[in-house]
Amino acid sequence: MIYFTADTHFSDPRILRIDRRPFGSLAEHDRALISLWNETVSPDDEIWHLGDFAKGSAEFVASLLSSLHGEKHLIIGNNDGTATIAAAGWASTQHYKELTVDGRLLILCHYPFRTWNQIGKKSINLHGHSHGRLSPVTRQYDAGVDSWDFRPVTLSAILASRRRRTVSREIQRR
Repeated sequence: MIYFTADTHFSDPRILRIDRRPFGSLAEHDRALISLWNETVSPDDEIWHLGDFAKGSAEFVASLLSSLHGEKHLIIGNNDGTATIAAAGWASTQHYKELTVDGRLLILCHYPFRTWNQIGKKSINLHGHSHGRLSPVTRQYDAGVDSWDFRPVTLSAILASRRRRTVSREIQRR
């Protein structure tokens, strides 16, 4: 299985204040996100983290990565410092990736795009950075934890969520 997530901000004291996440402390936040990640992702799964993973030394980040299930890939975010990028435990690190999943071309970047490769051919842009605050546009989805109950998500769940909202709006119009 392939999962996506972003904006975990492990060990970043600003995150509780900036995003008003519902945790009493940073330690509680980090424990909860680790638990939710490992409940969702199995050791054999692949996970793409779309940026802003953690603050801390390379040793701290490597230890954190070793505690999380899955083969982990990092799409570098604006808060991912050299220590995070260089930490042992990433299968790959890059700023941008095009990936085909279930026959769909995905454009992965930390930042949401206004336009992207093959947008006219129904490619999908998955991003982080906005912490669930952007209004959705066609075939663009925020994969960040703030949008997905603090856990990684599959492409099928992402696509189903938009279909459910569209059906709800259609029912409300009737």
